[in-house]
Amino acid sequence: MAYDFKNLSSADFEDLVRDLVGRELGVRFEAFCTGPDGGIDGRHSLGDDGAIILQAKHYEGSPFSKLKSSMKRERKSIDALTPARYILATSCKFTPPSKTALASQIGPALKCPSDIFGPGDLNALLRKFPDVLRSHIKLWLSGAGVLEQVLRSSAHAFTGMTLEDIEQKVRVYATNPSFEHSLQKLDRHHVLIISGPPGVGKTTLAEMICYMFLGEGWELIPIRSLEDGFASIKDSRRQIFLFDDFLGRVALDKQALAHKDSELARFMGRVRRSTNARFILTTRAYIFEEARRVSEHLGDSRLEVSKYVLDVGVYTRRIKARILYNHLLVAGTPKSHVRALIKGNALAAVVDHRNYNPRVIEAMTDTFRIGDIEPADYPVAFLDALRNPYQIWDTAFRTHIDPRCRHLLLALFFLPEFGANITDLQSSYEALHAALSAAYGQPHGPKDFEEALRILEGSFVTISAGRVSFLNPSLKDYLSTYLSDSGLLLQLAPTARSVDWIIKLWGFVERSSIEPDDRVKIAFACVNLRELVETRPACRPSRREPGVTEYVDASNSARLELLIGWWWLTGDVRFADSALVIARKPVQGFASWRDGDRLLELLSRLPDDQQEQRFVHEAELLVLIENAVIDLIRWGVASDELSSFVDTIDYAGDKISERVASAVESAVLEEFEEIGSRVREEDSETTLSDRIEALNKFASRYSIPSAVLNMAVSTVEHRIAEIEDSSTTSSSPHAPESDRPTDTFDNAALHNLFTPLLEEQ
Repeated sequence: MAYDFKNLSSADFEDLVRDLVGRELGVRFEAFCTGPDGGIDGRHSLGDDGAIILQAKHYEGSPFSKLKSSMKRERKSIDALTPARYILATSCKFTPPSKTALASQIGPALKCPSDIFGPGDLNALLRKFPDVLRSHIKLWLSGAGVLEQVLRSSAHAFTGMTLEDIEQKVRVYATNPSFEHSLQKLDRHHVLIISGPPGVGKTTLAEMICYMFLGEGWELIPIRSLEDGFASIKDSRRQIFLFDDFLGRVALDKQALAHKDSELARFMGRVRRSTNARFILTTRAYIFEEARRVSEHLGDSRLEVSKYVLDVGVYTRRIKARILYNHLLVAGTPKSHVRALIKGNALAAVVDHRNYNPRVIEAMTDTFRIGDIEPADYPVAFLDALRNPYQIWDTAFRTHIDPRCRHLLLALFFLPEFGANITDLQSSYEALHAALSAAYGQPHGPKDFEEALRILEGSFVTISAGRVSFLNPSLKDYLSTYLSDSGLLLQLAPTARSVDWIIKLWGFVERSSIEPDDRVKIAFACVNLRELVETRPACRPSRREPGVTEYVDASNSARLELLIGWWWLTGDVRFADSALVIARKPVQGFASWRDGDRLLELLSRLPDDQQEQRFVHEAELLVLIENAVIDLIRWGVASDELSSFVDTIDYAGDKISERVASAVESAVLEEFEEIGSRVREEDSETTLSDRIEALNKFASRYSIPSAVLNMAVSTVEHRIAEIEDSSTTSSSPHAPESDRPTDTFDNAALHNLFTPLLEEQ
């Protein structure tokens, strides 16, 4: 296909030209060659016959007359360099007569017209050297075929991104060694955990890798939970899974991790054993390290080989400058502000700042956020933002928007991480907005939600496919600090309109530095939410896919934990009574995949001799939960769920009753007896391999005879062989290699990089 180069900046185009023409001539163009006019495009290599000068002019979409005038102005500079050979590469389109006219403007340094490379010539070189194309990921991803694959993929329904959104992400991305290093790890281990500080570019790196796989024909599956991953993985298809911020966006949810770390280990193991699966996870470094301390599975030393730590420290001065340059260019930051950065000599101070962070760069190049900053004050404001990133959102939140908008952002904070359905957001907003408006004597009306959403879109939130999410994760970081106020949380708690919302708020309270007495007050403020917790449905029929049930609110086991936790804290029997209501008649019933592990853990925690007092309804609640667990087991649980049950029972020891332990043992024996029928329809080799692992565990735990174990394993292996005979596999994309030379990047080069922005915008 032919590329028009429009998504490349001048600096990107120069790098591409250097690599392409260098490969064609068999030389390396390594150094800037700055002429008397301060031009920065030229590079040189010392050949046998003297210096070869290569100059790149990125004039895509510009008239030929502009290129011609530019070369006329640079004639003296070119002559002064006295090159043995001068080569010009440009993205400007021209005709053969135009090429002749351009040659005359360049003068005798141009030995022949063929040393002028136009768009057609560059595309021919891209076809000749496809490895160069692959190493210039921004050009490769900007191709129509790749972008169309992104838009056609099932992931597009998840992200709701437009073509313009994707193109902007690609244009802003500054290619750096982390891309190649991450690809190599993913290619070798099939699992990649991208860890790093907030705002360093973890999600962007993950997305760029995923886009590359999409261009290779892989299916991208972003997931919100491990259940999504287990439900979607198919060994017969090439799939890459993306789990962004898999341990939480602001702080580690230790309770959730306790339920999911074994499932995470199993899913990672399954991906590792599959030739057709890849798994990328991102997390903040401090959250990951905390999780490793409390999780046996995340603490596994084998994960070290799959972890890539992304830090600003890996960025060279040139890369940091490119990140700033790309954001200024793509955001359309006013020329007056860019000029102030360049003329005020603030560029070096920004790029070299010890707090340099791509997220701050993004915020301080956004035209909305800097609209109130005078150009002359822009360099100082930029450096202030690097010194105190909190201030970026604090000023905008407190002074740029009215209470209607602030209340919407507070409501959104406790809704799902990956964005909220507009209807759910409106429900949460209206209750919260009415309560806060009444408390502070502020007017409110029926159109406030609609108006607030309209005002916030594009500056604080993004709306896509009927879902609303924060425009920038740093806003949620800011709000987590703003919300660490017991008085405010006390007002917010009673406004909950979903169980998930109040669970998230309560989790925030438990993780924050709220005083114990204030936590008790907030728990008491939730007493009137009991009916909501007891009755709100957890699932509903999908509006988009007939016959499919979709998750809408917290599981029954999570509700039990919430109510029991409130009882332990307050001693208010009303919370304990509500827990009994759910245990006796759970909304839409218990489900093994959502409730099984949690119910078993409740069984092991409830009879806790360390508590000052026993749970008021302990005896009845234990019987109800035991019956629920036994029913789940009798109705049938998947092999991996049964394996998890066995682990929980082993860990809990005699805290689990004989009735429950016996039911689990019966299910294990049935697994061996029914193994033939259970694997007959299974088409996943890795799921079957996991089953063999579970069978070995069961045999050891329950003294299964070797003959029975061997027969069961043989049955599963036979099914694996059948699948292998009918399946095809494919390797992953080869990680692009870079022969980018190391070079110095002094203040003159820094200045020269940014000067064209005053012309390009």
